[in-house]
Amino acid sequence: MNSTAILHSTQSGDEAFLAALGERVRAWRERHRITRRALAQSSGVSERYLAQLESGQGNMSILLLRQLAKAMQVPVEDLVREHPSAPRRDRIALVGLRGAGKSTLGAKLAAELGVPFIELDREIEREAGATLSELFGMYGQDGYRRFERRALERVLSGNERCVIATGGSLVTAPETYERVLSSCFTIWLKAAPEEHMSRVIAQGDLRPMHGHAAAMDDLKQLLIERTHLYSQADVEVDTAGRTIRQSLAELKKTAFSQDPS
Repeated sequence: MNSTAILHSTQSGDEAFLAALGERVRAWRERHRITRRALAQSSGVSERYLAQLESGQGNMSILLLRQLAKAMQVPVEDLVREHPSAPRRDRIALVGLRGAGKSTLGAKLAAELGVPFIELDREIEREAGATLSELFGMYGQDGYRRFERRALERVLSGNERCVIATGGSLVTAPETYERVLSSCFTIWLKAAPEEHMSRVIAQGDLRPMHGHAAAMDDLKQLLIERTHLYSQADVEVDTAGRTIRQSLAELKKTAFSQDPS
């Protein structure tokens, strides 16, 4: 390859890199329903500069990029990664509170699609070499979050196509949740509080029965607090009042009909 061809190839690569960077920022804003002006104000990067960046024309300094990443609550490396990743649609992530049907429906959906089904909680236990309760006891919440992120990265790097059932609290870890949103077609499985409770009890966990009224109040409050997080998913599937077969049909319809962007 002569020097002119090398130069053109380099320029083409630079343009593709900037276009991908701009698309990640634009997609993040759309998922979080944040205007360009609001992101400019929170990051200290001018709105005009952000417009150039999102159009693939902005060549941002690393310091400004760090400011932007901090405002977006994502690692800088997530914005600038160069290695091509699997299309988001090829991985499906289910989010929602315990009892929404993530494990049951996720396993059935994966079987329909012919892809691996992965329960992230089990991968966290494998990563830590301990049960979740042992993990919390030894390392606390911060330690759990570190193992959660490492387990997620291992799952993403090892599976171009899969269905992932996430833990109910993953959405409260901003960087980890953003990684899920940017790497997977994300579906929020919803249910009424009473159904969440009854399904947890049906799974053999009788702890809520010891203080049913208080547990129900806590569950309702948790749903209120996390609704704005769960709603960042690409779509919602409400399993309330539906059989497993009906919920699976709706889930399949959603998974197959959405724009695979």
